[in-house]
This record gives sequence, C-alpha cells and structure tokens, in this order.
Amino acid sequence: MDMQGRIKSVLEQHPTQPENLLPTLHAIQDAVGFVPPEAVADIASAFNLSRADVHGVITFYHHFRTTPPATHAVQICRAEACQSMGADQLLAHAEQTLGCCLHGKSADGGFSLEPVYCLGHCATSPAIMIDDAVHARVTPARFDRLIAKAKETE
Repeated sequence: MDMQGRIKSVLEQHPTQPENLLPTLHAIQDAVGFVPPEAVADIASAFNLSRADVHGVITFYHHFRTTPPATHAVQICRAEACQSMGADQLLAHAEQTLGCCLHGKSADGGFSLEPVYCLGHCATSPAIMIDDAVHARVTPARFDRLIAKAKETE
C-alpha cells in the first residue's frame, strides 16, 4: 500500500472527534514514519478542523516529524549527570562527525541527532541511544565505532 493509502487507512480506523487528533497523528507517523505536509488537508477534513489547526498541533509537539526520518536515530543524553561526565564534548564530536546539529540530519539522511533527557544510565555516563540500543560510558572514539557499526547495517 502506498503512503497515501496508509494514511487513508489510519484515518478510517480512528474516531474523528477532536480529542482523537493526537492519537491519529501518532498512528500516521507510526505507519509512514512522519506526518507528510500534503496529508494535513485530509486530516483536517476528517476531523472537521482547519489546516492551520492541524498544522499547529503537528508543529507544537517536537515528537512529530514532517519529513522522512533518518535511517538511524542518535540520541545524546543532556541531563546533568551525563553533562558532568563529558556529554557536552561528546555532543560536539557527534555534531562534527555526523555533520549536523541537534534536531538535524546528516547530509546523507543516514543519521538524525536528537537530545534526550536521561536514559537512566547516570552511573555509567555519558550515555547515548542509537535506534533502540542504549550505550554507556561513550567516548568520542567509542561513538565513532558505534556509528561505523550502524553504517554497516544499512
């Protein structure tokens, strides 16, 4: 099924009362990886809302993406424990290595770089998460090895 068909299917499966807009947007992002701007009109029509209302919700919540996601998501912990153990330096290294800043994507679309506020590994900080795997005591050299390993899986 193409992207438009998957979005239509999600819209048909969810009740269209205004309080269901967020769950529906989550379902659309789960189904296609992001909420395409060209789908806003259909979403608004289904919920009897304006396009501006739907766009406002999508852009208000940082969780929603309006462009396809990168192949791999890299999250660097920005909490105090990780910062005290070198997360700021690790972030600077990650930005240089990936060629993007926080909330950005590498030029090849392979990696996104996002902040996260506590991965629960304070005693073994700094911590990062690549896709669904948490890594602790990450140094710049270890970061490079983890990124190289992630590139092998593409």
